[in-house]
Amino acid sequence: RAFDADWLREALTGAGIEPVIPPKSNRRFPAEFDRETYKWRHLIENLFGRLKEYRGIAMRCCKTDESFSAFIALAATVIRLR
Repeated sequence: RAFDADWLREALTGAGIEPVIPPKSNRRFPAEFDRETYKWRHLIENLFGRLKEYRGIAMRCCKTDESFSAFIALAATVIRLR
Protein backbone atom coordinates (compact mmCIF):
# COMPACT_ATOMS: atom_id res chain seq x y z
CA ARG A 1 0.00 0.00 0.00
CA ALA A 2 2.95 2.30 0.43
CA PHE A 3 3.42 2.43 -3.34
CA ASP A 4 -0.13 3.61 -4.07
CA ALA A 5 0.46 6.71 -6.18
CA ASP A 6 -1.14 7.82 -9.43
CA TRP A 7 2.21 8.71 -11.03
CA LEU A 8 3.57 5.23 -10.29
CA ARG A 9 0.49 3.51 -11.67
CA GLU A 10 0.73 5.59 -14.87
CA ALA A 11 4.45 4.84 -15.25
CA LEU A 12 3.87 1.10 -14.83
CA THR A 13 0.97 1.10 -17.27
CA GLY A 14 3.06 3.08 -19.77
CA ALA A 15 5.79 0.43 -19.51
CA GLY A 16 3.27 -2.34 -20.21
CA ILE A 17 3.13 -3.58 -16.61
CA GLU A 18 -0.17 -4.22 -14.86
CA PRO A 19 0.02 -2.57 -11.40
CA VAL A 20 -1.21 -4.88 -8.64
CA ILE A 21 -1.15 -2.37 -5.81
CA PRO A 22 -4.04 -2.21 -3.33
CA PRO A 23 -5.26 1.35 -2.69
CA LYS A 24 -4.72 3.11 0.62
CA SER A 25 -7.73 3.21 2.91
CA ASN A 26 -7.83 7.02 2.97
CA ARG A 27 -7.86 7.42 -0.82
CA ARG A 28 -10.80 9.50 -2.08
CA PHE A 29 -11.26 7.52 -5.31
CA PRO A 30 -9.88 3.99 -4.72
CA ALA A 31 -8.02 2.54 -7.69
CA GLU A 32 -8.98 -0.84 -9.08
CA PHE A 33 -6.69 -3.85 -8.65
CA ASP A 34 -6.96 -7.58 -9.23
CA ARG A 35 -7.34 -9.22 -5.82
CA GLU A 36 -6.62 -12.73 -7.12
CA THR A 37 -3.32 -11.65 -8.68
CA TYR A 38 -2.42 -9.81 -5.48
CA LYS A 39 -2.95 -12.99 -3.45
CA TRP A 40 -0.49 -14.88 -5.68
CA ARG A 41 1.99 -11.99 -5.53
CA HIS A 42 1.83 -12.06 -1.74
CA LEU A 43 2.50 -15.82 -1.63
CA ILE A 44 5.50 -15.48 -3.94
CA GLU A 45 6.97 -12.65 -1.86
CA ASN A 46 6.59 -14.79 1.27
CA LEU A 47 8.40 -17.67 -0.46
CA PHE A 48 11.30 -15.40 -1.39
CA GLY A 49 11.46 -14.17 2.21
CA ARG A 50 11.67 -17.75 3.47
CA LEU A 51 14.28 -18.66 0.87
CA LYS A 52 16.46 -15.79 2.08
CA GLU A 53 16.59 -17.44 5.51
CA TYR A 54 19.00 -19.91 3.94
CA ARG A 55 22.40 -18.26 4.06
CA GLY A 56 23.67 -19.92 0.88
CA ILE A 57 20.86 -18.46 -1.19
CA ALA A 58 21.04 -15.01 0.34
CA MET A 59 24.81 -14.78 -0.19
CA ARG A 60 24.89 -16.70 -3.52
CA CYS A 61 27.63 -19.05 -2.28
CA CYS A 62 27.26 -21.64 -5.07
CA LYS A 63 29.85 -21.54 -7.83
CA THR A 64 27.68 -22.57 -10.79
CA ASP A 65 24.18 -21.71 -11.92
CA GLU A 66 23.20 -25.39 -11.83
CA SER A 67 24.19 -25.84 -8.19
CA PHE A 68 22.47 -22.56 -7.23
CA SER A 69 19.29 -23.69 -8.97
CA ALA A 70 19.48 -27.07 -7.26
CA PHE A 71 19.95 -25.40 -3.88
CA ILE A 72 16.88 -23.22 -4.45
CA ALA A 73 14.84 -26.30 -5.42
CA LEU A 74 16.03 -28.14 -2.32
CA ALA A 75 15.28 -25.19 -0.02
CA ALA A 76 11.82 -24.71 -1.58
CA THR A 77 11.10 -28.41 -1.03
CA VAL A 78 12.14 -28.17 2.64
CA ILE A 79 9.96 -25.07 3.07
CA ARG A 80 7.00 -26.82 1.45
CA LEU A 81 7.38 -29.91 3.66
CA ARG A 82 7.32 -27.90 6.90
